[in-house]
Amino acid sequence: MTNADDYILEFLLNEGNKEIVATPSVIAENIDFNSGYVRQRISKLLDAGLIEYHSEPQGMYQITQKGRDYLAGDLDVTDLEDE
Repeated sequence: MTNADDYILEFLLNEGNKEIVATPSVIAENIDFNSGYVRQRISKLLDAGLIEYHSEPQGMYQITQKGRDYLAGDLDVTDLEDE
């Protein structure tokens, strides 16, 4: 897990408001990382089950319950290291 992963998850969670569904480009624009790097990290987050496709054909992602658990501290990062 990297700082960018946390920023991506926090952006999608949008704490206190309705959760966000977004493309990698939209996420990148909002968290100040380049879109290529965000796409790489999204692939890892997808593999780890922390995010999922909201719409695969449109390339839109949303946070999963596992992602929410991670941000809440209810999921140990060591559980994700092999994923």
